[in-house]
Amino acid sequence: MLLVVGVYLVAGNLAGGAGGGSIALAKGAVPAAYSSLVQKWGNLCPALNPALLAAQLYQESGFNPNAKSPAKAEGIAQFIPGTWATHGIDGNGDGVRNVWDPNDAIPSAASYDCQLASYVKDVPGNQSENMLASYNAGAYAVIKYQGVPPYAETKNYVKTITSLEQSFAAPVSRVDPSQQAATAINYAQKKLGTPYLWGGNGTADQGGRFDCSGLTKAAFESAGITLPRVANDQYNAGPHPQRSELLPGDLVFFSDDLTNSRAIRHVGIYVGGGYMIDAPRTGAVIRFDPIDTPDYFGATRVTEDGAKALPTTV
Repeated sequence: MLLVVGVYLVAGNLAGGAGGGSIALAKGAVPAAYSSLVQKWGNLCPALNPALLAAQLYQESGFNPNAKSPAKAEGIAQFIPGTWATHGIDGNGDGVRNVWDPNDAIPSAASYDCQLASYVKDVPGNQSENMLASYNAGAYAVIKYQGVPPYAETKNYVKTITSLEQSFAAPVSRVDPSQQAATAINYAQKKLGTPYLWGGNGTADQGGRFDCSGLTKAAFESAGITLPRVANDQYNAGPHPQRSELLPGDLVFFSDDLTNSRAIRHVGIYVGGGYMIDAPRTGAVIRFDPIDTPDYFGATRVTEDGAKALPTTV
């Protein structure tokens, strides 16, 4: 949630640091209703980029414009009233600053990010990481230590957010293969023929049965990586290789809305040759299925840091 300077704001950025138009959003990672806003306002200052802004919004609300937290943080960017009063802007020029309107809240989040970044603009090092550190520890601490302060919480905060941001940026080069992929595939192969169960996690009381995301979660847990429970959050567990770059162990996703990762409804584990292992539906068993169907959405190469960075609830 967006609180006060130096207390708590979640965002993310590429390790390279500089913002700008050269950074494209990953396909469908941001819902189509907000992607143009994120692309435009994500280029507001050098410390910001569209993928950073997208990561912030996902972390804060899961792109839900009606989100409200117990701390009374409101809207898609989760401003608390006091911060909105001083940092909210009229992004769409209609004469109203409305925290519930993404056309105001998304520009306000970007504006707030950049204002905070300006406080530490003269500190050496990666300006985006310094900006993130200032959210967590305060700009005064970043200035004092001339960079990310040596606080375990702050250092972990910066790593977490920069890892999450990778999921929202279109890769600019081939994505490295996952070291855990073979273990995950091996686990899934052992489950071939197991009946599907909606909500199934493979537990003994469920007869060892799974649904689609329950299977992928269990497969990667066998490799030491904890994924979220549902498919549309698993999509954000790492960068997104192109169809031509798929490797065994990549997660592959399917949706009836190819412009919005939040609408993903199915996931499987790619095994090569255009096939995946998946738990398809009630009445079926875990099996091999082709991935080249009209509802193919995209893929994720799961990383340990990417999975750890995901919020527990959005």
